[in-house]
Amino acid sequence: MTENSQQRPDSGPNSHPELPTQYAPADVEGQLYERWVERGYFEADAKSGKEPYTIVIPPPNVTGSLHLGHAFEHTIIDALTRRKRMQGYETLWQPGMDHAGIATQNVVERELAKEGVSRHDLGREAFIERVWQWKNESGGQISGQMRRLGDGVAWNRERFTMDEGLSRSVQTIFKKLYDDELIYRAERIINWCPRCLTAISDIEVEYQDDDGELVSIRYGEGDNSIVVATTRAETMLGDTAVAVHPDDDRYRHMVGTEIELPLTGRRIPVVADAHVDPEFGTGAVKVTPAHDPNDFEIGQRHGLPNLSVMDEHAVITAHGPFQGLDRLEARSAIVGALRAEGRIVAEKRPYTHSVGHCSRCKTTIEPRLSMQWWVKVGPLAKEAGDAVRDGRVSIHPEDMSKRYFDWVDNLHDWCISRQLWWGHRIPVWYGPEGEVVCVGPDEEPPSGEGWRQDSDVLDTWFSSGLWPFSTLGWPERTDSLAKFYPNAVLVTGYDILFFWVARMMMFGLYAMDGTPPFRTIALHGMVRDQFGKKMSKSFGNAVNPLDWMDTYGSDAVRFTLARGANPGVDVPIGEDWVQASRNFANKIWNATRFALMNGATVEGELPAPEQLSATDRWILSRLNEVVADVDAFYDDYQFAKLSDTLFHFAWDEVFDWYVELSKTTFQKGGPEADASRRVLGEVLDVTLRLLHPVVPFVTEKLWTALTGQESVVIADWPTDSGFRDEAAEREIENLQQVVTEVRRFRADQGLQPGQKVPARLELSGTSLAAHEDAMRSLLRLQPAGEGFTATASLPVAGATVALDLSGAIDVEAERKRLAKDLAAAEKDKAQTTAKLSNEGFLAKAPDHVVEKIRVRQATAEADIARITAQLASLPQG
Repeated sequence: MTENSQQRPDSGPNSHPELPTQYAPADVEGQLYERWVERGYFEADAKSGKEPYTIVIPPPNVTGSLHLGHAFEHTIIDALTRRKRMQGYETLWQPGMDHAGIATQNVVERELAKEGVSRHDLGREAFIERVWQWKNESGGQISGQMRRLGDGVAWNRERFTMDEGLSRSVQTIFKKLYDDELIYRAERIINWCPRCLTAISDIEVEYQDDDGELVSIRYGEGDNSIVVATTRAETMLGDTAVAVHPDDDRYRHMVGTEIELPLTGRRIPVVADAHVDPEFGTGAVKVTPAHDPNDFEIGQRHGLPNLSVMDEHAVITAHGPFQGLDRLEARSAIVGALRAEGRIVAEKRPYTHSVGHCSRCKTTIEPRLSMQWWVKVGPLAKEAGDAVRDGRVSIHPEDMSKRYFDWVDNLHDWCISRQLWWGHRIPVWYGPEGEVVCVGPDEEPPSGEGWRQDSDVLDTWFSSGLWPFSTLGWPERTDSLAKFYPNAVLVTGYDILFFWVARMMMFGLYAMDGTPPFRTIALHGMVRDQFGKKMSKSFGNAVNPLDWMDTYGSDAVRFTLARGANPGVDVPIGEDWVQASRNFANKIWNATRFALMNGATVEGELPAPEQLSATDRWILSRLNEVVADVDAFYDDYQFAKLSDTLFHFAWDEVFDWYVELSKTTFQKGGPEADASRRVLGEVLDVTLRLLHPVVPFVTEKLWTALTGQESVVIADWPTDSGFRDEAAEREIENLQQVVTEVRRFRADQGLQPGQKVPARLELSGTSLAAHEDAMRSLLRLQPAGEGFTATASLPVAGATVALDLSGAIDVEAERKRLAKDLAAAEKDKAQTTAKLSNEGFLAKAPDHVVEKIRVRQATAEADIARITAQLASLPQG
């Protein structure tokens, strides 16, 4: 009947450890987690014969702490890996942290500033030593927080992107890419942060609408003048041309001529370029090749000089009256000077436009011409796209594939050098005669007078792009690499599909001879507040998940997050939802405790179906259906659906129905009670194992108490035996209909939940006769004695329940109460009907107001029908 029974020690009615009356997460979670780690449950053996299942953690920054986004993602990964471990896979959840180049350097520089010291005062080597010291003393607090959440990671394999092995991986792949001419050095426009003093990649630039100014400036004189518009007037000092469209008749006569650039005394050419949109503005654009990426491309096509007019701090360097001014100060000064010369044609303030900002410090980005290192991504990106197109890698949900293709099919070369000290230093040396030597990990760098290493470090995403294979020992051909690569699935947010996923795809396919780093990319959404708003400290709605864990327990936080996890969709969350999940954990605890106190057991085989009651066969049938549903949802990454399925099965069917129906069986005793105790034990055993990956702590405590076994972490995952009993399911569904309908009627009549009422149950011709005792117990119904008079008769599911309410309620008082409620409902109906019949009102009122009135009218009509029926059911007298 089931395939879920395991070899168990004796666990009779008196052999279970006594559980406290209340579940206190703080008393058990920490102890349980340390026991799991000490016993090595989360470690992975590269030499085992089991089928591997690997997931790498998206490495959190060493500077970071656990936020709700981490908790959400970790809950999903932990659920996947815990289930696979229970299914018998050699499961590896690879942990580790990212060195977070810019963020970590900023943290340490702030610490130094408090001491009145800069990194330049220390020097490079001493500064790096200081960063390592900070990392060892203060970094990585998220590791302890992950333990609080219950993350089942292989701590004995924890890696850091700057550790010796991963540094070797970085140097190896840099050398390989360099030798294959896929890494090069060139002077090009990059995104420059004047605050962090480093280049950053396109995907590290956040765009937002800022209020600025749009100034139209006249270049040249008279008929040989052109008006251009700009939001960055300070860059005009670096203009080296004006560009127009080659087919624009307005300017055709000026192409090839020169015009005066105001304030500079220089003359610049007018060039024709198809990039210019003749319909936008005046149809002419200023060209500043050293300070704009589009202008740089125009300059390359026309051989224009690149004139840099700002330094790394965005301070003007061009000789003249504006030298030494900050870019914003220079902007105002230059506009003032142009206005004084009569060059300003138009000014618009405020002018709202999209402006790029550094994702870390929020400083406005300055496009800047700079000598940097680049990855030639064309061939790598093609391979990354082909791996998804040919099915080697699947993206889930599938509709996210379009985003992926839009990115990898249009990827620009990647600037990988950063002007920092903390990070993987670029392994290139320059000689006194202009020599350039790239050094691999087993090679000696050149030495002697005049040789120096490149001062830049690599983009943090360069090392994290190697994560799926560098953490397994690459470039060495280790047992772990052979066993656990490729990863089974990557679980990550859609927001870093471009930051991280595409880079891992490119590097994995390149380094591992065409084998992609993972078979599936499972993308999830972002956690938002209960109103769907992005969480942010500035919005005042940010939540520290550790606070919720302290108050409600880690299981409650995990279950809340899992229950909202629909693939690729953002997750709204509020504290009241965490409270509800805490209540669910308490419900599991109380129901299991009751079951143990009443002799629920997992000892021995389940009785044959013919020896079981319909109630027992029903719950076992439903149990197997739930096992099948949960497996299907896991395979489709439908965590919200699997969590909801388990919630309703456990709470509604097991605890609220099966446990309650079993109470009368237990009270009677005998063989049927013994069978039900065994079935209840089986149902709880399987249900706790199904719940364990999502709520590991409470299920561990209860399952070990129920079964007497070592740990649910290493228990077998339940399987669907195929047992179904549709007849028993229909029978219990009929019973539920009767009980639900009579409960509703009792509530409508104003009866107290525990108030007993005489009743006659007419069950002949139905399958419900065997359940009469349970129904009477659930409904608080007494036998019909002498003088019984049916004042109400409820036909439900083929049965009839006749009730005598004459002694149960004050009929006259109830009639007056209902009459008052009926009058109020009729008044509300009359008012709403009058408004909805008024054509003038309907013509003027907003749609949402009219809709509210229609809802009120429908509610009033339903109340009238319900109260009228209640009045009719009252005894006459």
